[in-house]
Amino acid sequence: MSDALFEYLCRLGDNTLVLGHRVSEWCGVAPVLEEDIALANTALDLIGQTQLWLGLAGEVEGKGRDADRLAFHRDAWEFRNLLLVEQPNRDFGVTMMRQFLFDAWHVDYLKALTESSDARIAAIAEKSLKEVTYHVERSADTVIGLGDGTEESHARMQDALERLWPYAGEVFHADAVDEEMVKAGIAPDPSSLRPAYDARLAEVFAEATLTRPEDDFAHKGGKDGARHSEHLGHMLSQMQWLQRAYPDASW
Repeated sequence: MSDALFEYLCRLGDNTLVLGHRVSEWCGVAPVLEEDIALANTALDLIGQTQLWLGLAGEVEGKGRDADRLAFHRDAWEFRNLLLVEQPNRDFGVTMMRQFLFDAWHVDYLKALTESSDARIAAIAEKSLKEVTYHVERSADTVIGLGDGTEESHARMQDALERLWPYAGEVFHADAVDEEMVKAGIAPDPSSLRPAYDARLAEVFAEATLTRPEDDFAHKGGKDGARHSEHLGHMLSQMQWLQRAYPDASW
């Protein structure tokens, strides 16, 4: 159980770490000042959640690795994040569509985790849920505003949806780690959250005048580390450079 629980906690922490870093890449270069600040705050929320998830993962592993060590001293093939969150920002529309597709799942998943049989996980989920409830409201409103905006903003959001949709379904794919967590009452069955996710997306996309792709094909391999896109390695080379160049440096 300890090995599976460590793997599971790394998945939760890696999701927020990678997405948090991706969002932070907008700091200082967002379209308007208000969005610059909002994106920076979202990134800070996600990195804060990472500290909790990976910190607990290090405790469960029992090998002396803390959250920083797990974040900065693992290679790409050791990461367990969803393929969706490592996709590059490209433009503001892609960034916000990626955020919404993740938030729409994340908020309901955290709600379910507040009832986890592991009190530590339930506590982290309860704290994180307050932040993610705001994240999903903001990302949904932005998708609606841009989707039902100008001809160009609509086209960009539809293109972003079609580009990212093949990565969204990985969250509902269960493997042996998920099954062990479900059996222990630690986490919900991933597939049980699909109806609520589809309903949330249908409501938002209707207001945004966006058409959801009919094909539900989903790329897999991120959450179990079997396959990552080339984008993750490039991102980690930037994120981990300082710690790798100057191990254990402090200031």
